[in-house]
Amino acid sequence: MREEDVSDRVCVVTGANTGIGLVTARELARAGGHVILACRSEDKGRAAVAEIRENVGSKTVEFLQLDLSDLANVKRASEEFLSKGIPLHLLVNNAGLAGTRGQTTQGFEIQFGVNHLGPFLFTQLLLPALGKADSARIVNVASRGHLRATGIDFSLLKNSTKSILGFREYCVSKLANVLFNMELAKRLPEDVTTYSLHPGVIKSEIWRRIPWPIRPLVTRNMLTVEEGAKTSLYCATNLAIGADSGRYYVDCQEAPTNKVATEELALELWNRSEEWCQEYL
Repeated sequence: MREEDVSDRVCVVTGANTGIGLVTARELARAGGHVILACRSEDKGRAAVAEIRENVGSKTVEFLQLDLSDLANVKRASEEFLSKGIPLHLLVNNAGLAGTRGQTTQGFEIQFGVNHLGPFLFTQLLLPALGKADSARIVNVASRGHLRATGIDFSLLKNSTKSILGFREYCVSKLANVLFNMELAKRLPEDVTTYSLHPGVIKSEIWRRIPWPIRPLVTRNMLTVEEGAKTSLYCATNLAIGADSGRYYVDCQEAPTNKVATEELALELWNRSEEWCQEYL
């Protein structure tokens, strides 16, 4: 597999203080990338930066505070990055929630807000920096769970989570990741490409909100975070897929998406997301 040289290229990885995000950030730093860990928790994010610096020996690793559940915070974080005046070569939208119930600061269902709407806004706001790079990639970590969604009931997205474990809402949010990736590919310049992926079912902190008696049963046969990061890194660096923007990958191979992931639904989701984020764009 021929890989892109990421030496000195600027990479932002969201949710990089733990799980596959931490592994992704670590390996990009190991390859010489200038890696920025965009995380909600400052304590955990800075600890992850210190861990990567110690393990890899890289000094070009930074922390950026980012809370995807608050669109105002997303705007602040993007402005902080843009103030550096540097190009962005790689954006990995990795952060996400599963097994969680509630609402975001702006009143959206928590998994839809954190898994889709926050990354949608963050990506939009960082497009000027992506455009400054000689070539750039966007990697959206979705899930095979999107295949379980039967569509998107837009009337439910400004309500708290209805299902007990939030799995139905999680699947909808992951369908939104795939749809966003499809529509985004149509709107980007030729030198900026985008990919979505299923990393595998990973035993990671994403399941932390599932109650303890159930969590070990849910996670016992899951992949390690190292195994789970492989497809993210493939989409981030593999040269062979450079022109295949908008596609979906599983186990480092292109895979079919849910039949409800139509161009029409992707456009509707984009238009609604843009409307919901208008105040912050």
